[in-house]
Amino acid sequence: MRTSRVAAVSAALLITGGLLAACGSDDDGSVGGADRELVLAVGGESAEGYDPTLGWGRYGSPLFQSTLLVRNADLSVGNDLATGYQVSKDGLTWTVDLRTDATFTDGTPVTAEDVVYTFSTAAKSGGLTDVTALKSAEVVDEDTVALHLKQPQSTFINRLISLGIVPEAAHGEGYAAAPIGSGPFKLVHWERGQQLIVERNEDYYGTAPSFDKVTFVFFDSEDAALAAAQAGEVDVVGVPSSLAGSTVQGMSVQAITSVDNRGMSLPTVPAEGKKSPSGAPIGNDVTSDVAVRRAMNIAVDREKLVDGILEGYGTPAYGPADAAPWFAEETVVDDADLDGAKKLLDEAGWKDGDGDGVREKDGVKAEFNLLYPAGDTLRQGLALSLVDMVKPLGITITTAGRSWEEIEKAQHTDAVLFGWGSHDPTELYNLLHSSKAGVEMYNPGYYANAEVDAELDAAQAARSQDEAIEHWQQAQRTDDVPWVWLVNLEHTYFVSDCLDIGTPFIEPHGHGWPITAGLANWKRTC
Repeated sequence: MRTSRVAAVSAALLITGGLLAACGSDDDGSVGGADRELVLAVGGESAEGYDPTLGWGRYGSPLFQSTLLVRNADLSVGNDLATGYQVSKDGLTWTVDLRTDATFTDGTPVTAEDVVYTFSTAAKSGGLTDVTALKSAEVVDEDTVALHLKQPQSTFINRLISLGIVPEAAHGEGYAAAPIGSGPFKLVHWERGQQLIVERNEDYYGTAPSFDKVTFVFFDSEDAALAAAQAGEVDVVGVPSSLAGSTVQGMSVQAITSVDNRGMSLPTVPAEGKKSPSGAPIGNDVTSDVAVRRAMNIAVDREKLVDGILEGYGTPAYGPADAAPWFAEETVVDDADLDGAKKLLDEAGWKDGDGDGVREKDGVKAEFNLLYPAGDTLRQGLALSLVDMVKPLGITITTAGRSWEEIEKAQHTDAVLFGWGSHDPTELYNLLHSSKAGVEMYNPGYYANAEVDAELDAAQAARSQDEAIEHWQQAQRTDDVPWVWLVNLEHTYFVSDCLDIGTPFIEPHGHGWPITAGLANWKRTC
């Protein structure tokens, strides 16, 4: 909502006032009072703090901590704390060689013991970084560790990429609010809900960042963040596509490719009185008909959704990982095909027998609910557009904004507009494997396909990502449509014309600070 501009500006100045009084804009237009300081408004404050063993860093670079491996801008994998790794023939042991010149910001060296401690702690913590495949970790010698798995898991490489290493001696109560790590930056002050100040780690073993200090400012609204940019008080501000058409003097919009998508989950089993392990009802007699799902999949006009809802900042989505190497191109369909969709429904026996504009079959009307998180205007817009797009088919969708708690209770009976998008193909496994039905929000539609399960299992059992890719792709080559994928978002930012952020990294679902993955390479240009 963009009606309260005065309130937005007031909020921006109130939150940043103390900071900006000390380091306002220079005459040359640079922000932060010096060429070597940055001010960012990109959201992503972690309410739980910055402890990797509890999940910090799973959506991008942990910033304060180093990881064993890193994901490059093109999604390839490179070394960080590791100088190399090997996987045993049975896929159960990952042996990692470590560099010996890394130190934590408290001056202590990063050791093999710290790596073993980090992985063991993360596996036991039950945090959001899934290390449950780890059976044990051991120190082989001073610069080598062995990570033993319970079963082969090709996606375990993503734990080496996302899990920041913490110092065993300094990891305890209070660590999440004052982390010690060996990354390119160190946290020096965190004022919850207001700002977080980080400084360059002068002892960092990698390429030294060009900025001495980076301040993250947090706003209550997107309008307030934009107002701060228009006042010349930030170098980078993240905005939704609906605000990307605004004018901000001295800044330009950068649209960054992401795997951040939006799609509609559909219950794939009929309503037979069954319930999930949590007691939620299961099944929908309309969407369980594959013809209904197929019809909607080809009727949706994805280009129109991109242009109308995303303001052009995105692409049509046909799967959960369109920009990733494991995406199956064969899942791309010729959409906006109302005639083809109507034919599918006719052939499946869905007819409008009473002339009310809604098809029925065996006494069941082609009607269902579509839920989205209340307050999410983008998903609301997509949902309302879907109503209009399927209405000519004789299908009626009723939309409703609900709390996540309410959605979780209804997700097995109603369609839900979800957002996903990860650098880790484990997400594909979670969304499609029958074993994940009823587990959290992964496979809400209770989709089950034995051939898909077999391919997903084979992908996980592979010894390398390259070996796994064919299985990941094959798992997507089905036409039973458990999800109708809609759009991939481009993440939009206003970036100072005096700031070079280099080659942007392909970004995951927009939690955390995905744009900061390349922060160490950013440079002031004027």
